[in-house]
Amino acid sequence: MTKITPSGWAGTIFFVVMILALPSLSGGQWIKIFTSTSCFIIAASGVAFMYARLGMVSLGQVALMGVGGWIMLRMNHAFNLPFEINLAVAGGITMVFGWVLAIPALRMRGLYLALITLMAAGGLEVIFSTYRFPNGGTGFWGVMPSVAAPFRRPAIATSDAAYLRYVMLATFLGFALIEAHRRLAPGRAWAMIRRSEAAALASGVNVIYYKAWAFGLSGFLAGIAGGLLAGGLGLLDAATFRASESIMLFALAVVGGARFWLGAVIAGVLYRVLPALFNDWSLDADLTLVIFGAALLHAIITAPDGLSGQIIGLFSKRKGQS
Repeated sequence: MTKITPSGWAGTIFFVVMILALPSLSGGQWIKIFTSTSCFIIAASGVAFMYARLGMVSLGQVALMGVGGWIMLRMNHAFNLPFEINLAVAGGITMVFGWVLAIPALRMRGLYLALITLMAAGGLEVIFSTYRFPNGGTGFWGVMPSVAAPFRRPAIATSDAAYLRYVMLATFLGFALIEAHRRLAPGRAWAMIRRSEAAALASGVNVIYYKAWAFGLSGFLAGIAGGLLAGGLGLLDAATFRASESIMLFALAVVGGARFWLGAVIAGVLYRVLPALFNDWSLDADLTLVIFGAALLHAIITAPDGLSGQIIGLFSKRKGQS
């Protein structure tokens, strides 16, 4: 039986408390902000584990969220299927997109890999801007000029507060999925590949297979995140899935700390909650870019494990002194 670490117990307790308390403590607009924050936490966890476990930089995660959101909206308006089936289809097809994206990138690392994924994100941005997201129309694209048709949420999460709990539970399950991979054969293979691809090959590890597995898992998480975001908003806009947003999400995953689950939470909070707070304070939300830039410099220079690494290190020191 796999042992749950103290960090794992802390994360579980954290999510249980947040699932129970956060929707009750939040107002209408903030419930929607926290819902989208949870969606971006799922996406950030996907790009973070690829960087932490394999050293691969993927700059197309938010674009893949758009793919998942597009499929979720199209499934919702075209078929009378349960929400969970639509979500699984969105995650599965986006996982295939992740594999397709991996084909030219499997033998590349560093700058070249980042550029390929960024170019793919730019191409998807153009598609989203040109053809828009389905809103209940007919035809393949499902777009109509009139008001969008209503989106069907899960029967157990029709209200905004209930849907926030639903999304937060999905976030927890996403972290559990990554942790399961880390502890099983894929995680051991990824660790060897990150240390040395040559040594991994000599040990019989199929490097291409496990890299493709990582891209697929990251794409699946992005698709789930995009599908859940579509359920929260009811309609998506191409501006949400610009290529520059993928760069921002990756940078914030580094700031938060790619090796820890808390890092993805910090990334999502910085990405969605901080700009919303600035708007509430009547400040220009673009000022957050200055903060993000300073935080990224701080992480690169003094905190290789990000803010979460510093937080965990601080608690470890206090525990050792007590």
